[in-house]
Amino acid sequence: MKVLLKKDFDLIGSAGDIKEVKDGYARNYLIPQGIATFASPSSIKSFEEVRRQQGRKILRETNDAKIIASRIETDLVIIKVKTADEGKIYGSVTPTMIHDVLVQKGYNIDKKKISIPEHIKSLGEFVVDVKLYTDVVAKLKVNVEDEEAALEEPKSEETAASEEGKSE
Repeated sequence: MKVLLKKDFDLIGSAGDIKEVKDGYARNYLIPQGIATFASPSSIKSFEEVRRQQGRKILRETNDAKIIASRIETDLVIIKVKTADEGKIYGSVTPTMIHDVLVQKGYNIDKKKISIPEHIKSLGEFVVDVKLYTDVVAKLKVNVEDEEAALEEPKSEETAASEEGKSE
């Protein structure tokens, strides 16, 4: 009996292949498990149409992911953390922290797709991978800054502005 494989099956072949198998094997195992269907002209035609539609969908999603990847690679994420005296941070920067900042910036990315190559336990700039689709991975720049230093900087600017106002 000829069957059309719906899924990849190691013992027989890959999805879309038409294979000759024994009648009992097809009726009792392959067809009930959803691995194959009878290879009639109509089933072959419908399978090819489904495959064509899936190809268009994959192409569209890949293009969308590439556009988002280009936006992410030009963006910079700033994470503010508490630090010890030597510039080491308490704990480490997690994918959840990066995810929260990305959501605030308007990106809709699953936090499980953010991968940090090494633990971020100090201040500085790091590169993090964001997997957007099967073949699309964006390199995101993450800048880890001291939260207290960021609070002190605006104060110094305000005092400088007020001093200029007093001198006039």
